[in-house]
Amino acid sequence: MRQRQDPDGLRLPIKLDSTSNGEFMPVPLAPEHRHARQLAREWATGLARRLGVSRRDFLVSACGAATTLLAMNAAYAAAGRRGGLFDLDPEAAHDADAARAALEGDEFIFDVQGHFVNPTGAWTRRLPEGARPLASFDTQGCAAAALPGNLNHLQCFGPDAFIRDVFLDSDTSLMVLSFVPSTRERQPLTIEEAAAVAAIVERMEGTHRLFLHGRVNPNQPGDLEDMDRLAERFPIRAWKTYTQWGPDGRGFWLDDEPGIAMIEKARRLGIRNIAIHKGLPFGPQSYEHSTCADVGRVARRFPDVNFLIYHSGFVAGAPEGPYDESRRDGIDALITSLRQAGLGHGSNVYAELGSTWRFLMRDPDSAAHALGKLLRYVGPDNILWGTDSIWYGSPQDQIQAFRTFQIAPELREKHGYPEITPDIRARIFGRNALKVYAVPEDVLRVHLRGDRIAREREEYRNAPDPAFLTYGPKTRREFLTLKAWGG
Repeated sequence: MRQRQDPDGLRLPIKLDSTSNGEFMPVPLAPEHRHARQLAREWATGLARRLGVSRRDFLVSACGAATTLLAMNAAYAAAGRRGGLFDLDPEAAHDADAARAALEGDEFIFDVQGHFVNPTGAWTRRLPEGARPLASFDTQGCAAAALPGNLNHLQCFGPDAFIRDVFLDSDTSLMVLSFVPSTRERQPLTIEEAAAVAAIVERMEGTHRLFLHGRVNPNQPGDLEDMDRLAERFPIRAWKTYTQWGPDGRGFWLDDEPGIAMIEKARRLGIRNIAIHKGLPFGPQSYEHSTCADVGRVARRFPDVNFLIYHSGFVAGAPEGPYDESRRDGIDALITSLRQAGLGHGSNVYAELGSTWRFLMRDPDSAAHALGKLLRYVGPDNILWGTDSIWYGSPQDQIQAFRTFQIAPELREKHGYPEITPDIRARIFGRNALKVYAVPEDVLRVHLRGDRIAREREEYRNAPDPAFLTYGPKTRREFLTLKAWGG
């Protein structure tokens, strides 16, 4: 039985907290976020009593998620944030049919950015002397593990938790397993371990439910050469790189010598998808390389390569507003780079939402402008769904929030943003990714008919037991500790 409480009170199904993915400093909650959590807990307690169920059972239901989203609407509106909202009928808080109609869906969901780390990997033996667990990573909700020192909390990141959170507690059908930046010696997840987890899913008859990235930092000795080995030995579907990262703290531009060498090598190897971390800056060092200034230049130069812009250039803690061509970072920098290159809808550049949407969920004004700008300038066929889970636990709350979010009519009229229709949601949730990661038709038919994971999910949901946990760092101290561990 999983632990039900946390020190801050009853866990909510829409996880509103300061967790980051370990790549950017956690941003503390504002008063309106604390107000939203307070309202959600108060409303859940009252509605559970009214319906004659426990608070836990209420929160696990669709009504629990609807109540949390409605509480967020109320708190944000009270704070003057009206650019967007979670479009739910108020009756969804107590009417199960209304809640399911709003929050459940049959979209094909292809999450192009997932993570986990190996909790027993060699990297744990290289941690600093006396390494302590991060407070928010405690073992609550995670299986115990016999790990060295105070590292039991790392089991939260392992393959069992990954499969449970992603494929049982969410509607995700397919996921791409990606990598974090690190030195070659301190990889929290190696490609061999990633392939082993993909094999676990295969053994569950989950045909190709996990795809793999190959990590390449071309400014690090050995990585360019290693691309040949990765392509030969593993079913790599894309390359993952971080232009802001370097072993000496210095990043690179995609059209610098290391970047061009990486792109040319990817072309020769026939794996022409390159996922690039842009935005979510690691700090002031090499900040300029975290921006999207180089994206349009290389995309125009290499039209036969797909450039997947992870995080869409978004900067946590910096609000998104109407498009401003003078801004040099954020989503605006991505749009400007594409416009300067003459690239628009249907180009070979894709904007990805991992961590971006999870952060935007708590700021409806920024969410409305960010999604509106991407839809208007990049195009509804060039936005990819990603969640950066397992750092944020199960991605189901991100899915439910996106299913219900709508840009306010006033902003749509003023800035030319489109309404977010069911068709647009379906494209973003998964159909767009199929243009990048080609999935055989017979595999899709297996998923639609129900493989073993689908059957286990259906059985599990007769008595669901979600943890509502997040696993990434929540404070500055935790973030710096994780950063030190990762090299």
